[in-house]
Amino acid sequence: MAKKLDPRKFPDFTDRKVVGDQMARLDLHGIDRREFLAFASASAIASASALAAGFPSVALADAGGKMAHLMMTMRMEYTNNAQSGAKGAAEAFGWNIASADGQFDSERQLNQFEQQMAAGTQAVMLHAPGGGSIKRIAQLANENKIWLDNTWGTLPWFTPFDAGDYYTMYAVPEEFSAHSDVTEEVCKAVMEGFGGGKLVGVTGVEGNSTDLIRSRGRNAAIDKYPEISLAGELPGKWNREDSQKAMEALISRHSDIVGVIGQNDDVADGCIAALRAAGIRPGRDVFVTGADGTTLGAEMIQRGQLHATSANVPQYMGALLTSRLFDVMNGWQPRAAERMMNWRSIAMTKDNVEPYLQRYVNAEGVEPFDYKKMSKVLHPDDWDPQAELFPMDIDLEWGGIDKPTDWNYPKAYADSRSNGEAEAVRKEYADHYKIDFFGPSPMKA
Repeated sequence: MAKKLDPRKFPDFTDRKVVGDQMARLDLHGIDRREFLAFASASAIASASALAAGFPSVALADAGGKMAHLMMTMRMEYTNNAQSGAKGAAEAFGWNIASADGQFDSERQLNQFEQQMAAGTQAVMLHAPGGGSIKRIAQLANENKIWLDNTWGTLPWFTPFDAGDYYTMYAVPEEFSAHSDVTEEVCKAVMEGFGGGKLVGVTGVEGNSTDLIRSRGRNAAIDKYPEISLAGELPGKWNREDSQKAMEALISRHSDIVGVIGQNDDVADGCIAALRAAGIRPGRDVFVTGADGTTLGAEMIQRGQLHATSANVPQYMGALLTSRLFDVMNGWQPRAAERMMNWRSIAMTKDNVEPYLQRYVNAEGVEPFDYKKMSKVLHPDDWDPQAELFPMDIDLEWGGIDKPTDWNYPKAYADSRSNGEAEAVRKEYADHYKIDFFGPSPMKA
């Protein structure tokens, strides 16, 4: 039988010496006294609640905490930038972090998850290439009490509510508006420079949920301009090499293009390489856009080769998902509206690229976020998402994709939208958002 916690036997945390002794015994490097007190309080309460509910006990996460980042691929700059954010957050929380290259293969990621499960990993941040294995991974996570969150590729209409509590969050930037905005930047440049013309698209992985919503946003923007048409598209598979080949094929079919809509910055890089090899000048003869706001994307804007990108900040993805895993491992319980979330991208052009470069590219060792302040466990009162973060509308996220037969909205999701919880969460996160996404780093002296 599990032992019940007796609050009368807790250490006296009003005594500074007791706090110091406890922190030394737990070897909590990098956590100050105020954070420790909030941490200890939340963990003790969580442990008592967990025992009452029949869940396993909850402990403070120390330097032995194991987390894994299962990447979609290491061929994309985005995933390497995201790993930087995940690693920075994990180190701030005193965690060990491992990473694995999924090589765009869902079955490989499933095997990698099983390996992490056997190794005793307690939390997994998944960057899935698609929905091929998410159901099985989520099932295994729930059965083995491994905390899981996922970003980008997934199985549309399959939600964390369908999997169980241990699949704590699915989170992505709100991509319909983001890709519509950057496509419109290209359309405006095409209208100003040429009075209209033909665009081509180089997409990501066919069938990927993010690729589909970006295409919808792109098409919605182009539809506003009768003088502009989408002449063709080919998949670039989210990487430079395949995108260069796709762009070469599109140039051979459409020699008179004036714009290219790349579905991410790695794709845009490949397109720019193909254009230059064909003697076409990006930024003058053809306007190109990407997505994500990678280091390379910002540098290409600075050089005048890339016209625009949607800066969702890859490092933020890594930091956000890591901070969620840290919090749920330490007893914090998300509301329904916090289990599927979007954050807002910023359309980035030469007009606003400099602040981005200073904070996220040329930072000279300064971390871009206050990782600890993202945690509701460490900062229960003054936590800060450090971006515009809000509940996801799954009809916008997966609109245009057929629902499975007999599919219904998960009750918790539907209730959160009908009873006002989703709107309350949106307002609460907006109120706590203090550190500007495009401002200077909060860690900069």
